Parts: sequence; C-alpha cells; structure tokens
Amino acid sequence: MPDKQKLVVAISSRALFDLDESHRIFETEGKEAFCRYQIEHEDEILEPGFGFPLVRKLLAINDASPDEPLVEVILLSQNSADTGLRIFNSIAQHHLNITRAAFTSGMSPYGYIPAFGAHLFLSANAEDVAKALAAGYAAATILSGNATAKDAQQLRIAFDGDAVLFSDESERIYQQQGLHAFTENETNEAKKPLSGGPFKNFLAALHHIQTKFDQDASPIRTALVTARAAPAHERVVRTLRAWNIRIDEALFLGGMEKGAFLKAFGADIFFDDQQGHCQSASEHVTAAHVPHGIVNEH
Repeated sequence: MPDKQKLVVAISSRALFDLDESHRIFETEGKEAFCRYQIEHEDEILEPGFGFPLVRKLLAINDASPDEPLVEVILLSQNSADTGLRIFNSIAQHHLNITRAAFTSGMSPYGYIPAFGAHLFLSANAEDVAKALAAGYAAATILSGNATAKDAQQLRIAFDGDAVLFSDESERIYQQQGLHAFTENETNEAKKPLSGGPFKNFLAALHHIQTKFDQDASPIRTALVTARAAPAHERVVRTLRAWNIRIDEALFLGGMEKGAFLKAFGADIFFDDQQGHCQSASEHVTAAHVPHGIVNEH
C-alpha cells in the first residue's frame, strides 16, 4: 500500500532529463531508430531537464528526516525497460535517490499514478497530463523554464488559484459573463468555500510536511499567485481556512503580469491553467501548465 504520510511525486523521463535529441529521432525516424539510439548512448549521462532542480530539492527534504523519509520521487516513463537503462544510469550518476519506476513501452503511464500513491504527475507530454487530470489526478506539463537550480535550499512552489487549487466554478462565471458578474458572485458567496481543484491534495501533502517543522525552519514555502483582487480575495482566504491548509504567501494581483512576482518569490515551479500566464512566468521561473477547466476546453 502507498505510504499516506509521504509526499509522492511522479515525473516522466523527458521532464527530468534533457531528451530533446532522442525525442527528435523518435519523431522523425520512428520508434526503432529511437530505441537503437538510446541503447547506443546508454553510457552517456543525460543533462538535467526542466524538472531536475525541483526533483533535487524535493529529495533533499529527506536530509532533514533520514529516519522517516518525507518525500519519494518515482519515474513514469514511456520508454521500455531496455531503453530506460540510460535513464537509470543518469539517475545514478546524478546521485538522485529514485528507485521506483514504471516503463510502459509507448503507452501512457498515467494509470500507475494511484498504484504508486502519487500526489502529482509532471510530464513533458501534454496528452499524458490531460489524461491524468481527466482521471482526477494532479498533473502538469512542464513547458519551459530555468533548468538551473535556485541558490536557496528551501523549495518554493507557487500556484494559481481558480482551476488549479480551486475548482473552475468562479472562472466559468468570469469567462462567460465578465468581471462584474464574477466580482458580484464572489462577494455574495464570500463565506461559501470553493470546491477543491486538481491540486488541492498536492497542496495538502505539502502542508503535511510543513507541519513537521517550525514555520521559520520549513524546507517548503508555498504561494498563491492569482489574478483575483479585492473583494474577490475574501472567498479564497475563507476557503483555505475551511480546508485547514496553510499557504505561506498570497498575492492578489488584479490582472497584473505574474512573472516578476514569481521571480521575487523565488519560485522553483509555478502551476497555472492558462498557457499565457505560463509563458510569461517561464521568462523568470520554471512553469507548468495545468490543462484543466473552462479555458482549456476545446
């Protein structure tokens, strides 16, 4: 049975390492050429991908609790076990404590998320991410960003609100009826907590780790970075209070660009449901798209 007390993050090989060259071969020459290339180069160590610094910081949290590991990272990969040997060789050379993996030989690996008890799935494959979200799991596509680790040891994770931490019930009103109707609804419903979005349980798992440390010594710091402004802020505050989940910083930007604020926060990763916000953020921090809610319906 998965450990309910442990934060489990699943990541794809292309999110963890720079596999652009081998993926290009797969796209242009096919699966057999890809397999040959991976086997021929399996002793060549892969360079870090956009998710690598996040994984390194996640695993470093265990240094503060060696007798009771608080975090596990697992690999969910569309590679075969044969071609995946290069991935595990690189994991070993980079000294990442990742021991569990599922290699699915081209099939989407999202079905293994509940078996591993993963709270989050990070991938470079938008289709896999969409399937995971549709099945009810927190998932995001790492689009771009800075693959160089931040100097600070503390892991800093930032979230958008509607359609990420919260459901898109209010976002639907905004998209369909405009800002005035949205603000009026949020004022009227201020004391009614929002329903949870796909990342509620991931935030709760982060919060659980935070409760094991003094607040000023926590290895994790979280932030809500939302386009909401007063008076629509009240419902958000009351929702988090009702969930009994702490958020360390809350930025209500009233539609301002998020990138500079994410840089000031020092985010290691930022999750947002809107591609435009992710692109803006990726100029400053690693950004991950959550293709959930009304703005992602086609």
